[in-house]
Amino acid sequence: MTYTNNRLHTHILGYPRIGSNRQLKFALEAYWKGESSLHDLIQTAKTIKQEGWEKQRNAQISIVSTNDFSFYDHVLDAICLIGAVPSRFKRGNGPISLDLLFTMARGMEKASLAEANTMPHPMEMTKWFDTNYHYIVPEFEKDQHFSLGSSKPFEEFKEAKYLGYLSKPILLGPISLLFLGKKKDPSIKNAELFEKILPIYEEILKEFYSLGADWIEFDEPILTLDIPTEWQKAFYDVYPRLKQKVPALKILLATYFGPLKENREIVVSIPIDGLHYDWTRGGQELYGLLQNWDKNKVFSLGIVDGRNIWKNDFSKSLKVIHSALDYIPSESLWLAPSCSLHFVPVSLQTEKKLNEELRACLAFADEKLEELNILSRLALMENYQHDELFKENQKAIEKRKTSSLIHDPTVHERLAALKETDLSRKSPYRVRKELQQKKLQLPLFPTTTIGSFPQTTEIRRIRSRFRLGSISQEAYETFIEEEIKRVVELQEEIGLDVLVHGEFERTDMVEYFGEKLNGFLITENGWVQSYGSRCVKPPIIFGDVSRKEAMTIRWSKFAQSLTKKPMKGMLTGPITILQWSFARDDQPRKITAKQIALAIREEVKELEKNGIGVIQIDEPALREALPLRKIDWEDYLQWAIESFRIASCCVEDSTQIHTHMCYSEFGDILEAIAKLDADVISLEASRSGFELINSFAKFRYPNDIGLGVWDIHSPRIPTTEEMLATLRKALSALPKESLWVNPDCGLKTRSYQEVIPSLKNMVEAARILRNEVTSKASAEPTMAESP
Repeated sequence: MTYTNNRLHTHILGYPRIGSNRQLKFALEAYWKGESSLHDLIQTAKTIKQEGWEKQRNAQISIVSTNDFSFYDHVLDAICLIGAVPSRFKRGNGPISLDLLFTMARGMEKASLAEANTMPHPMEMTKWFDTNYHYIVPEFEKDQHFSLGSSKPFEEFKEAKYLGYLSKPILLGPISLLFLGKKKDPSIKNAELFEKILPIYEEILKEFYSLGADWIEFDEPILTLDIPTEWQKAFYDVYPRLKQKVPALKILLATYFGPLKENREIVVSIPIDGLHYDWTRGGQELYGLLQNWDKNKVFSLGIVDGRNIWKNDFSKSLKVIHSALDYIPSESLWLAPSCSLHFVPVSLQTEKKLNEELRACLAFADEKLEELNILSRLALMENYQHDELFKENQKAIEKRKTSSLIHDPTVHERLAALKETDLSRKSPYRVRKELQQKKLQLPLFPTTTIGSFPQTTEIRRIRSRFRLGSISQEAYETFIEEEIKRVVELQEEIGLDVLVHGEFERTDMVEYFGEKLNGFLITENGWVQSYGSRCVKPPIIFGDVSRKEAMTIRWSKFAQSLTKKPMKGMLTGPITILQWSFARDDQPRKITAKQIALAIREEVKELEKNGIGVIQIDEPALREALPLRKIDWEDYLQWAIESFRIASCCVEDSTQIHTHMCYSEFGDILEAIAKLDADVISLEASRSGFELINSFAKFRYPNDIGLGVWDIHSPRIPTTEEMLATLRKALSALPKESLWVNPDCGLKTRSYQEVIPSLKNMVEAARILRNEVTSKASAEPTMAESP
């Protein structure tokens, strides 16, 4: 590794893998549909990788990153690398193919729908720490066997080397990989898994060293969690062994998303050659860590926020960098983003319609590369305050503090005027349930969906034409009305009990509301990966939030006019809107959440006023946004619950409030979820097996619960028998009067070819269960008949 005299060393922990124009998404979907070849997919990947390396070189990043690209998910890549393919996928002895990888993730790779139901269940998927990125959960079976199953990291390193790039391969560390997995047999011991996995990691180190690598990065993000003593001790066992195996290959241990706290002693003590530390989320302990740091080892300072899109404040960052240089020499201090840049969009260059004042406040991935470049140079300048780029940066930072676009005093006044009574329903749940049942007349085990129906190519085409102005608003609204009519008729034909309007007017459950709220900025191409080919375009919350117009009334009211069955009004909750947006960083998140809640509250009131008797306020991000450390949970849950109640507790007792959550570990916060006091909560229960049901067996949830019995993230069509099995199991933990039946998430990404048979099977499962319970009840002797 070489260093220049006039700048600090820079690197990154990963570059966006979707491509500057979402090329990966389109290439994957074309391959899965059989419209392109494997060669086409691989060529697209090669172009994306090389574009990222070139941008890093142009920004004078000292060492580029490899193995940060993934066709689906980096954790799934790690699973394949160590050969941990669950036995149900019947892997042979050879390398793990891309088709097998896709089958593990999706339940199929590119098979027809008829073939999909013969494929194994996909692996479980959940949220990556406190982000909206989904990862595939590793599975470890009894007599688990590990073997080197993929050459992907080595091929990428060789590819970069051939093109003249000095690179640092990035891998998920062995301890985090095992910790994030799930044991399929409780008798499996951690020590047993470590003894089996370490030879594979040792083999990986040897291979990279033979290829000429100087550094390898092992990501161990679990060091920012409350981990049991057994897992803390594992670091003292694993890293000495790895370092001893290939002493000349330098190991950079990377942590991110929070402070180390009690795990700080681990990184100081184990034999590693460098540490990456996330200053943006753990800055309070930086100097205590530096005081005990070996000055001969590299310290990578995560000084640029890899999770948000705001311009770096050079003055603030340079003060931190200079303080760090008081402890360690310049050749040992590296600058980096706080984490991988795949959590932010690729480039501001594709944004042609941004307000220029707001553009000056932003930095996407490419701009963050340039920020690193500038900071690395300014850090070693004596009079950096006179540098033109520094002065330009400070001008933008100061203007943001006083901008009238951002600050609205009336919003703060409305928030301050809230009373304690605004956060509670008028009557307790048992009273509300009786009134709601009288009004809605629902059967036992009522069926519904989460909200959205398939967004067909035609719907997307018409919506795009409307946005471009090539069709009139009248023509667009007529088209949406026809789609709503069609889906209402379909739901009635299938036999669902509580209907939805399909959300055909919405691109995304958060972006749609961002378009209709003051304080939000919608980008043209600010896409980030959620999982696989699924990309989302988070809005940017730049200022104080308020409701500028009715957001859903038009379509909910129209849909209700088409049916006598209850029609759900569909809203996204304040925590999810906050979490799935790029939130402002100049005020506490809880203030922003409550501002959003006030805006949603106005919409809820108007829905009720317009005859909508069932209103769903989705909060899938409630668990995801939970702080990583339990000591911080109470404060967060208090303001998160308050935000939901601000939004929902303004209706009459006879109006039924639903909420929905998915793809997170809910078992440890069920008591907090109960405090939301939603009349009905729907949760995912398909991929995670019976874990959630077991949690309800331990905690008596007081209100109604809808279990997601159909995994909509897989093309598989679930059978009636599969869903019945889940529902019967649920009855062992839940009262029959409390159980609803629904998919585990919205249906936007699925096709009608999958949706219609799946919903029919779901309704049939509910009908069979209803008959079973009714027959059993009628067969039981009454008190008079009992002996």
